[in-house]
Amino acid sequence: MGTKSREHLYGHSIRYSAEKAKLARQEADKLACEAWTLRMLGYKGPAQPSPTLGDALNAGYRYLEVRCLGCDTHQTVALDIVRRPKATPIHELERYMRCRQCSEVRRYPYKRSHLVALRTTKITANDPPSTWRPGER
Repeated sequence: MGTKSREHLYGHSIRYSAEKAKLARQEADKLACEAWTLRMLGYKGPAQPSPTLGDALNAGYRYLEVRCLGCDTHQTVALDIVRRPKATPIHELERYMRCRQCSEVRRYPYKRSHLVALRTTKITANDPPSTWRPGER
């Protein structure tokens, strides 16, 4: 006759608590990303403070919508292939964004871009680019 192991006694409650914590983190990250996106669309900025890359990926926002100030095109950037630490805030990516079309025309890297919003999907015909919300600023 032996005693029950700690895993048998506390294992279920520990796993349940860890799952609840994971879901709470996902919900918090999702709300932070939604708030940042609404602030960007409503006020056209400021981009700071912004959620981190890890927060956006954890919340299910896989793409960042960027608008070129030169040719006024909207593009999406996949956040899961960005080669930066997951603790990097989203607003720090703005300085690295380059428009391919403007760079080809000018023959040098053209870095005028503006962050628009976090997105769960790419820009398609069924899911057009985000629009500014008029009258908020």
